[in-house]
Amino acid sequence: MDKEIINFSEVHGVAVTDSTYLTEFPAHWHNAAEFTIVYKSGAKYKIGDNLYEPSIGDILLVWPRELHKIVYMPRQGSMFIQFASSLIENNTDLAAASGFINKCHIISKRKNRELCDKLTGLILEVQELYRTKQHFTETRCKLLIYQILILIGEYVMEERREQIGNENFSDRSWDYIRYSLNFISEHSSEDISEARVASEIGLSQYYFSKLFNAYTQMSFPDYLSGIRVQNAINLLVNEKLSITECAFMAGFQSTTRFNKVFREITGTTPREYRKLHTRSHN
Repeated sequence: MDKEIINFSEVHGVAVTDSTYLTEFPAHWHNAAEFTIVYKSGAKYKIGDNLYEPSIGDILLVWPRELHKIVYMPRQGSMFIQFASSLIENNTDLAAASGFINKCHIISKRKNRELCDKLTGLILEVQELYRTKQHFTETRCKLLIYQILILIGEYVMEERREQIGNENFSDRSWDYIRYSLNFISEHSSEDISEARVASEIGLSQYYFSKLFNAYTQMSFPDYLSGIRVQNAINLLVNEKLSITECAFMAGFQSTTRFNKVFREITGTTPREYRKLHTRSHN
């Protein structure tokens, strides 16, 4: 398993590959999300433990830090965009729905023609902007990516409505989740607990835990660890800070816990991550 460093050299936070000449690519992961339009039949693509054999017009979705592999792709059989994970992680709406969105890895044109056509059109608009380099290209591209994410989010959340249940899917519950995620983000460097967050939004710890798990598809400790690791990633860029300083500033109470969680989430140690980042900018 290799980590790939995505260098957004043309447009900050966004990259576009018109077509791929590689017929295969080994298992790898990166911090960026990657959305692929399939142009030719016969493709085989592995995301996590699942093998996908997309048809023409299908869209494959790889989310940040997911292991994926091109088992086979016909030459010039696809095009894809990649964008920084911060577009998702720094948006409370998307973070609240990420537990469901991140489980969606393929949009089938046969089953969802209208949605596929809309997503394809938006991805191609990103491609055109990327080529022409207009004024405010970065902002325009990211606005289109947010439109893409909204469409995917609405599709996925509607699909999951029955699983969550109408009561837990209410606007009020959604507001609770959004507020709690914002609170966690703002206070993640502190020694916060699930009980404190539940109290802050006016819910019992039991009900909050149930609601939180339903929306994020993860426990409170796991979610908090993920936020702290993201904080640490941002801090590790500053080589003036030691690894220990990054750990405590991100909210971890011990370097042992920090190293363990960081490796579980990113696949590398903090020190290895810093070396990879430094090497990619030399």
